[in-house]
Amino acid sequence: MSIPSERAQTIARVLIEALPYIRRFQGKTMVIKYGGNAMVDAPLKQGFARDVVLMKLVGINPVIVHGGGPQIGSLLQRLGKATEFVQGMRVTDAETMDVVEMVLGGLVNKEIVTFINQHGGSAVGLTGKDGDLIRARKLLVRRDAPELKAPEIIDIGHVGEVESIDPAILHMLVKSNFIPVIAPIGVGEDGHSYNINADLVAGKIAEVLKAEKLLLLTNTAGLLDAEGNLIAELEVGRVRVLIDEGVISGGMLPKIGCAIEAVQSGVRSAHIIDGRVEHAVMLDLFTDTGVGTLIRGR
Repeated sequence: MSIPSERAQTIARVLIEALPYIRRFQGKTMVIKYGGNAMVDAPLKQGFARDVVLMKLVGINPVIVHGGGPQIGSLLQRLGKATEFVQGMRVTDAETMDVVEMVLGGLVNKEIVTFINQHGGSAVGLTGKDGDLIRARKLLVRRDAPELKAPEIIDIGHVGEVESIDPAILHMLVKSNFIPVIAPIGVGEDGHSYNINADLVAGKIAEVLKAEKLLLLTNTAGLLDAEGNLIAELEVGRVRVLIDEGVISGGMLPKIGCAIEAVQSGVRSAHIIDGRVEHAVMLDLFTDTGVGTLIRGR
């Protein structure tokens, strides 16, 4: 069956535009934080899996770190367990942590692995507990308030931060042509499991692997300025000004923070991209325009 001439020309232009990027990124590692709408919308989930498989087939090494907050919340609600948040973080007692491990390390992780494998990839699901990948420490929240004589330190349970990353298992998997899919659960010196923000885990893994790029999928077009326009490229030096102006706030703060830390620690660039756009990863990697905000160290 012949392809209409106009469509054929469009396909040819797309492939020609992608070729120099494929050459440039061959053998490079890309760490992708997968979350938001891209994880819950059926066509976007399938599209993401195809994108990851294509990356591997053209010689790029994708490493996936995923979230799963909405899925955790949904199961807790079905179980009749109330959820409390402190400064945007879920208070996680031992019972809640069991649910977190079941959802992140089981349901969500294995669904992503299955989709990638269905599209011809070879994905392996991990949590940070596998191969001693992620060592965690308990995160204590500090609350300052005018009525307090001293800052209040709040223990929110099994919520952690990254203490260290041992990438040995990732190197083994990538070398063996597998695609690692990582749930952001670490283990502490006390032997307890800790749920860690997926953006932070992705940033730390990108640093340790000296990744070419860190891609953070979000539910926005990228970083927007005060007028709501996309900031296509952001220099690290501008960040403090944008925070002071309130342009960077809320949930964007940890994303920008981990992106900056990554590029200052050896990652070539970080990208905050719109996961609501079908094939957003491919558009960001293989086109001249990209689909989000690019962050460079200098």
